Parts: sequence; structure tokens; C-alpha cells
Amino acid sequence: MKNRINLLLPKKQILTDKIIYFALNYLKYVLVITQIFVIGVFFYRFKIDQQIVDLKDGLMQKQEIVAVSQPLIDEAKSTDRKIKVAREIMQKQEDLKSMMDYLLSRFPEGILLDELKIGLNEVSFYGMSNNAVILQVFYNRLQKEKQFKEVNLKNIKKTALGYTFYFNLVNFKSKPL
Repeated sequence: MKNRINLLLPKKQILTDKIIYFALNYLKYVLVITQIFVIGVFFYRFKIDQQIVDLKDGLMQKQEIVAVSQPLIDEAKSTDRKIKVAREIMQKQEDLKSMMDYLLSRFPEGILLDELKIGLNEVSFYGMSNNAVILQVFYNRLQKEKQFKEVNLKNIKKTALGYTFYFNLVNFKSKPL
């Protein structure tokens, strides 16, 4: 059996020797891992840049679509406004027609009109009648049926030809289209 005996004292390592030993043996692994990480980030950056380019292209396409369809949208809004105005006008005409139909269907034969004013929600007229009872019946019928919010009979005067009067009918209850 052979034994080896080393009679030399172990060499004392100084700090610089330890750093050099570490740098030569382990730092190369740290550098390789760092380079792999940097390469990975580099390729990831390519992927992100491509996504940004794709998103910009998609955004530009959508902006072009909006720019092309904007006149159509404006035209549709304009048409919608015109339709609303036309509906309002038709509703006003229908209200006026129904108000006049109602009033003419209830108007007695014994009354003669001198002046008739028709407004959007108001009808006023001056007239004459030979019989005061006809005026009373007409007034009571309008009050009873409550198609007008206000029914005013004013300025009844007896003249040589009969009775003159002024009717004011306000706020006809119309039906929506």
C-alpha cells in the first residue's frame, strides 16, 4: 500500500486568485445564460413589433371604413331628422283635422259665423244666432263632452237681428298617430 504524503504547506489563496478562479470557471455560464436571455428578449421584441404593425394596419383600415361610411351616416341622420319633422307636421295636421271634424259635427244649424280663427290648439269665432237656447245647448254640449280643455262663451249681446257672441275653445284633446 502506498500512501502519499504531502509535506508542503497548502498554498494560501488570496482574494484576486479566488476572483480569477471564479471568473474562469463560473462567469462563462453566467454570460451564456445572459446571452440566451438577451436573444429571447430580442425575438420577443420582433413579435411585439409585428403585433404593433398589425394593429396599426387594422386601425387604418377601420378609419378608412369610417371615412367612407361617414357620408352615409350623415345622410341617415339627415333623413331621420326630416322624418321626425314630417311626423310632427302630420300630427299637427291630423290634430287640426280631428279638431275641425269634431267641431263641425257638433255645430248647430241655427248659428251663423262672422269670423273664424283656427290655431294649432285653439279655435275662436264670432257669430250670431236668433235663439239664445241654441247657444246654451251648444255651450253645454262642448262642456259636457270635454274635448276642449277650456270652453269660453263671451260677449253675448242682444241686437236687432238676434244674439252676437264670441266662442273661444282651447287645447283640443287629440289622439296620437
